[in-house]
Amino acid sequence: MNEPTSPRKGRLGWEIAHELDRQKTSLERLIPERRHLRAAAIGVAVFFVGFLIARWLAGNPFAGMERIPSEIVVQRGWAGTDMWGIFWLVLALAIFFEFMDASAGMGFGTAITPLLLLLGFDPLQVVPVVMIQQGMAGIVGTFLHREFENVEWRFKPMSETIRLWLIIGGTGALAVVFSITAIYGYLKVARVWIELYVAVLLVCMGLISVYQSFSRRERPYRPLRMIGYAGLAAFNKGIGGGGYGPVLTIGGILSGIPVKSMMAVVAISEGTVSSVAIVVWFVMLTSGVTVDFVLLPTMMLATMFAAVLAPYVTRVFPERAWRYIVPLYSICLAAYCLYRVVPSVLAKLGG
Repeated sequence: MNEPTSPRKGRLGWEIAHELDRQKTSLERLIPERRHLRAAAIGVAVFFVGFLIARWLAGNPFAGMERIPSEIVVQRGWAGTDMWGIFWLVLALAIFFEFMDASAGMGFGTAITPLLLLLGFDPLQVVPVVMIQQGMAGIVGTFLHREFENVEWRFKPMSETIRLWLIIGGTGALAVVFSITAIYGYLKVARVWIELYVAVLLVCMGLISVYQSFSRRERPYRPLRMIGYAGLAAFNKGIGGGGYGPVLTIGGILSGIPVKSMMAVVAISEGTVSSVAIVVWFVMLTSGVTVDFVLLPTMMLATMFAAVLAPYVTRVFPERAWRYIVPLYSICLAAYCLYRVVPSVLAKLGG
C-alpha cells in the first residue's frame, strides 16, 4: 500500500502500523506481548475508577443535577434523587456499540443515542452521559492505540498524527461549544430535523467512502480538508452526542489518511472534543439547564471492557481489511438512522 506523501520531514506517525502489517501475520499480531497486557490492565483500572466516580455522580450531588422523571426511570421506580441501578439492556447495547466505535472509529453516539431515546430516556439523561463516556474512552483509546502499535504520537519533531489532532481537536472544540449552547441554550430546533440531517449526511459520506474503498486509486494526503470535517462532526456531536466518528473517520479516508491511524486520531480528537463538551455542560448547570447521570455507571461499566479490547482488534486486522469494514459499517449506521427517522419526518410533515 502506498503511504500518503507529505511535505513535512520525518515519520508521519502511521508508518508503525504499516510496518507491523508487513512484518507479522494476523495470527502473529493476535498473540499479546507483555506490554500489551500491561496497557490493557492500565485501561481497565482507569475505567474502574471512572465507574466509581460515575456511581457518585449518579446520585446527582450538585445543584442543577436531579433525577429526570423520564418514562423508563418512572417504570423502574428510580425517580428518587439517590436511586439508580444498572440497566442491563443498555449495558449490552453499550458494550457492542462501544466495541465497534473504538475499533472502527464510529458508531457509539450515532447508534446508542436514538436507541436510548426510544427506550424512554430523556435527551438530558443521554447526551451529557455520552459526552463523558466518549471523553474518557477517547483519552484511554489514545494511549492504547499507541501501545498496540496502531499509531505513533510525536511532538518533537511533530508527527502528522499530532498535527491532525491539533487541527481536528481545535476546530472541533469551537464547533461543539457553539452547537451545545445554540441548540440547548437558545434555539428550539425540532429534534426530528436534526436527526434527518445527520442521517442524510451519513448516507452521502458512506456511499462516497464505499466507492473510494473499492477504487484502486490512492487519494493524495490533504490534511487541511479535515478542518471542514472536524467542524461538521463536532457540530453533530454537540447536538445529539452522535454523528462524530462517521463524519471524521470517512472524512479522513477521503483526505488520504490511512485507516488504522485515522481511527487513532479519531480517538484522541473525540476525547478532546468530548472533554470540552463536558466542561460546557457543567457550566450550563449554572444557567438553569438540568442533567441527570442515572445512565453513567452503566456506560462506564460497558466501556471498561469494550474500549480496551477494540484497539487490540484494530491491531490484529490488516489495514486493507479496515478499508472495507469501516465504509460498509458506516452505510449500515446510515441505513439504521434513516429507518428510524423517516416515520417521524412523515408524521411531522403530515401535521
